[in-house]
Amino acid sequence: MKVNEYQAAALRTASTLESDGLILNGVLGLCGETGEVSDHIKKHLFQGHELDKQKLIGELGDVCWYIAILAQGLGVDLETVLKGNIQKLQSRYPAGFDSQKSIHRKD
Repeated sequence: MKVNEYQAAALRTASTLESDGLILNGVLGLCGETGEVSDHIKKHLFQGHELDKQKLIGELGDVCWYIAILAQGLGVDLETVLKGNIQKLQSRYPAGFDSQKSIHRKD
């Protein structure tokens, strides 16, 4: 599946297609889902719970869903978002990640 196909499929299950609703639902949903991922990792690292990779994969899917609807609310497709991110990273770290460049970057 291509990323923009995913975005279109995800939008079929959005409760609204109005931009403001997609943006608000996307932002709040991302907060909730990243909290669920963080909580699972916290329980694994500090409370002796097993790391459930399948659960985390499911949560990552939920994060992707909220990213897809947020992007739509902003009027942009996922491929554009992802390409822009890679361009930004390549500009910051043309030879790959460098901790010194990270510490001293200005943008």
